[in-house]
Amino acid sequence: MSGNKARLDAISAVINYKPISEPLNFAETPTKQLFASNVFSTAVMKQRLPKPVYKSIMATIEQGAALDTSTADIVASAMKDWAIEKGATHYAHVFYPLTGLTAEKHDSFLTPNGNGTAIAEFSGEQLIQGEPDGSSFPTGGIRPTFEARGYTAWDATSPAYILENPNGTTLCIPTAFVSWTGEALDKKTPLLRSMKALNTQAQRILKLFGHDDGSLVFSTAGPEQEYFLIDRNFFLARPDLMTAGRTLFGAAPAKGQEFDDHYFGAIPERVLACMLETERELYKLGVPVKTRHNEVAPGQYEVAPVFENANVATDHQQLLITTLKRVAEKYGMACITHEKPFAGVNGSGKHVNFSFGSTTLGNLLDPGDTPHENARFLVFCAAVIRAVDKYAPLLRAVIATAGNDHRLGANEAPPAIISIFLGDQLTDVFEQIKAGGAKSSKAKSTLHIGVDTLPLLPQHSGDRNRTSPFAFTGNKFEFRAVGSNQSIATPLMALNTIVSESLDYIASRIEEETAGDPEKLDGAIQALLHEIVVAHGRIIFNGDGYSEAWHREAEEERGLPNLRTAVDAIPHFGSEESAELFKKYKVMSSREVASRVEVKLEQYAMAVGVEAKLTAKIAKTMIFPAAIRYQSELATTCANLKAVGYSFDTNTLDRVTELVRCLQDSTAELDVALAHEASTVEEEAEHAQQKLIPAMSVVRGYADTLETMVADDLWPLPTYQEMLFIK
Repeated sequence: MSGNKARLDAISAVINYKPISEPLNFAETPTKQLFASNVFSTAVMKQRLPKPVYKSIMATIEQGAALDTSTADIVASAMKDWAIEKGATHYAHVFYPLTGLTAEKHDSFLTPNGNGTAIAEFSGEQLIQGEPDGSSFPTGGIRPTFEARGYTAWDATSPAYILENPNGTTLCIPTAFVSWTGEALDKKTPLLRSMKALNTQAQRILKLFGHDDGSLVFSTAGPEQEYFLIDRNFFLARPDLMTAGRTLFGAAPAKGQEFDDHYFGAIPERVLACMLETERELYKLGVPVKTRHNEVAPGQYEVAPVFENANVATDHQQLLITTLKRVAEKYGMACITHEKPFAGVNGSGKHVNFSFGSTTLGNLLDPGDTPHENARFLVFCAAVIRAVDKYAPLLRAVIATAGNDHRLGANEAPPAIISIFLGDQLTDVFEQIKAGGAKSSKAKSTLHIGVDTLPLLPQHSGDRNRTSPFAFTGNKFEFRAVGSNQSIATPLMALNTIVSESLDYIASRIEEETAGDPEKLDGAIQALLHEIVVAHGRIIFNGDGYSEAWHREAEEERGLPNLRTAVDAIPHFGSEESAELFKKYKVMSSREVASRVEVKLEQYAMAVGVEAKLTAKIAKTMIFPAAIRYQSELATTCANLKAVGYSFDTNTLDRVTELVRCLQDSTAELDVALAHEASTVEEEAEHAQQKLIPAMSVVRGYADTLETMVADDLWPLPTYQEMLFIK
């Protein structure tokens, strides 16, 4: 066949696919023994480090004590010996720059000793500090290109691990990444600072309740990761997927997700095999993945870990993404984490389950069976409510990306309006507080299914709400608006900081009103809870977040911000209020905040710019030639029929000719929009949002219509029908 050989070859390769990897032998190493086998865990440290050194490191990890750098040589030596026993020849400082991706610099353990041989060395100095380039990553102006020095700093609170490769292994050491001036060039450093702030303010609240054991309060996270898997041959035949991560063209298939038959359906064999190997690799790295299932859209899946320390969870989330992509290739597939890779079907989010607690007190957002009597829980919950209402624009800003703009507000994801779902039980409790005092809590019940052979089921005290951006789900809040392609570090950093500010406010008010008299504590708490519910209760909404009525109510009656696009939202990251917040709690300086705003705007503009260039190129070099060939075939057929005297109409030829002309004209207009030169990054982002995206949409409209008309053997791009349904 002529025309779309790459597409036809891709289809043939998928149909004739044969596994390229040997089946895993699960009996060889049971999962229980496998878990964290490649992690320099606290258990490994206990075995290999002298007791005083071990206790010192554990004080840093568990209590937030200052790191004793005098122990670094001993830790480095033990870490090196452990890694070499596992086949490592190199070590890598792993860090997380403002790209949102993982970066790493590898160095060999081998050091020449001067007599023609080499020895394996790894000193405390090498463990503590590395020096990658500090200017080639996004810095938002903190590091000009000619100033290159940057440092990586060992993060002892996130364990080192072994990364396996068929040709060897590497010791990977999670690190922070800062400039020569000490300013954060990464996502980890502000997150760690925010966790310190959260602990400081939470301790003040706990002290009021008589809990002053000093046990570190830390935030926890359990991010649910959604992603797509398609055959790699289709991926490689789509320049838009390869370069931009999403399809810029594609007509809707005859069947999409409307039957809901993919959701929680039987997992296809090849996909399940890929999942199983991914999980085995993640288990080795100590990533506590627990759940896997088909998601709503065809070709879409989800993996979710259990809760862990927010800093470690962030590092594990990065490992999860890289492992998913790497293992998918082994099974002839591509893992796509863009928020909206396929139009017309659900996109992908990263639902970040957020809470905080300590090892001695447990989860501080656990309401218990009678939350109206749980004053400590109510205080912490009220702090979150106040924080989310007061800093809603900031929360919207930290999830603002070009990719997430395609998803937020669609019938698959929360709207851009930030609100809190509390559920029936807690809403009732806070309504009672608003009315004068909580006296009761709605009790959990038992669900009777009506079939004697089925068990009675414990029924929760309230339902769930999938349309809420920030929903309470039993003992945690689920930040559902985070995009699937994002690092969770910045959303967690923002949550830690705004909750710290609320806890500071509450602690200061109660300390002032009680003046150390414990008998005044209950009255002060009740009064403050009432004040918070009255002032910030507008953020609580348990209804349908998709409805037009809610949008009107939120904006017109409640005064909640509706920042519809990333360009609208991102500046709020750098507002005076946000900058003062981060500065006050020593999470980021004003310069660091400004750098994040610039980087986010720049990344938005670049992402849209790349998509616009791809749209123009694919339209001109792939779709237009295919349409012209089909137009020529139609014209030749018409001429031949006319020559032999047949009477006929030329509706199809006329329609294709009109669409080809419109495709040419709209592509030319897109080229004009691409030629625009902006003087500032703000102007560039606004141009991308206001001019490039609409122009791309027009081109796509004509191209997608042509896809429904051009002969199938001429169409050059793998279609949605093929990519989403051929396994």
